[in-house]
Amino acid sequence: MLMREARPGDAGALMELYGRHLAAAPPDAAQSVPLWEGAIERFSADPNYLILIAEVGGVPVSTVTLVIVENLTHGMRPYALIENVVTHPGHRRMRHATALMAKAVGIAEGRGCYKVMLATGSRSEGTLRFYEGCGFDGDAKKAFVRWL
Repeated sequence: MLMREARPGDAGALMELYGRHLAAAPPDAAQSVPLWEGAIERFSADPNYLILIAEVGGVPVSTVTLVIVENLTHGMRPYALIENVVTHPGHRRMRHATALMAKAVGIAEGRGCYKVMLATGSRSEGTLRFYEGCGFDGDAKKAFVRWL
């Protein structure tokens, strides 16, 4: 397994992972690979936005998005958000996502973040145990979402 940041050429594989295997709304049918390639290129230019990928045999099989947020509190230390954690079902329980989560947390720590947060809509005990196994405390905060 190789871990790296996403490149525009990964757009199709990411569309597949998100569209078929992420427990969220799939990409809009009007979206296209070129549109995603442009978005990934823009994200890649932002040092505070990282799409991490685990690939096996040259194919992305797992991904985690890490966003670093500048902050005025906690000694002006930033905090980090993790989103869009997804692994292809054929590659689950092989520790790809665990490795990506550790890499994301390590990047956040290296950037001086005082915390890393994530929210999940999953109620699956396996998913919740996965996040706890990655060192996240499910009881530390309560998340609220307002959909727009």
